[in-house]
Amino acid sequence: MATVLIVAPVFALIAAGYAAVLFRFVSETANKGISEFAFSIAIPALLFRTVVVSEFPAVSAFQVWGAYYGALALVWIAALLLSRLLRQEREDGPVFAIGSVYGNIVMLGIPLTLSALGSQAAGPMALILSVNTPLLWLCGTLQMAWMDRKRSGSAASLILPIVVDLARNPIMIAIGLGLLWRLTGLGLHPVVDKTVELLAQAGSPTALIALGINLFRFEIRGAKLGVVAICALKLLAMPALAWMLAHLLQLPPLVTGVVVLFAAMPTGANAYIFAIQYQRLVNPVSGSVALGTMLAAATLPIMVLLVTAASR
Repeated sequence: MATVLIVAPVFALIAAGYAAVLFRFVSETANKGISEFAFSIAIPALLFRTVVVSEFPAVSAFQVWGAYYGALALVWIAALLLSRLLRQEREDGPVFAIGSVYGNIVMLGIPLTLSALGSQAAGPMALILSVNTPLLWLCGTLQMAWMDRKRSGSAASLILPIVVDLARNPIMIAIGLGLLWRLTGLGLHPVVDKTVELLAQAGSPTALIALGINLFRFEIRGAKLGVVAICALKLLAMPALAWMLAHLLQLPPLVTGVVVLFAAMPTGANAYIFAIQYQRLVNPVSGSVALGTMLAAATLPIMVLLVTAASR
């Protein structure tokens, strides 16, 4: 019953966002405003506050990264191999891999993990979030450039735009400022804390509503086998590998829970943006976002049950 109380409201809000567009209570363009508020104001406020006030578990960042990104690397390699077995073009490999590892850890991962594990999950979450987008975009971009030898431009010209975008990313800024303010030991003034808390409370609901609205534009189309393969790698293989690596690295139960839940998130919209950017596997990646989110309604309750039981 406790697991239902954690997972059901999360997917109910996603469904509410989808239904709002379906029944024309809001237009599809509403996603832009809601998403901008969620990811430029509310979610950064949530991350800033949780990083400042939460108790961090005594664990090495390299252990957390080793478990999560070790699993990600193994799935990335498996995806490249599977892409060749499915007789996709060589240049499709990096996009197929991005779709198989780039989880929706902001829109869905943050609200669900905080609901399941509480504010103590903020530390491991911040560690994963701090390198996730730069690492995946960098690896994907460089591998696409390697696949397409005719592409002009140096490595620096490929990396610089990514670095500039990340430097302006509100989520990255919030995590960085939160860590810096935490180091001062000053805490938050009650007025500031209450203000930020009010904004933070809007973060999870608006992110989930935005996700539901956003899903309206994704369709399960294209190569069905490719869609199923991406979903299997993302929803099953990656969390299983993350769990094994977390135990090999002897992570505490709470941190293991964060790593596994983040690894179990379905394919996110950023993977679709990557596919659009290179005009490769657009339909399969779009399908994996839609199908993966639907399947996650069945897989995530199991994951939540396991990690909450283990963290007690």
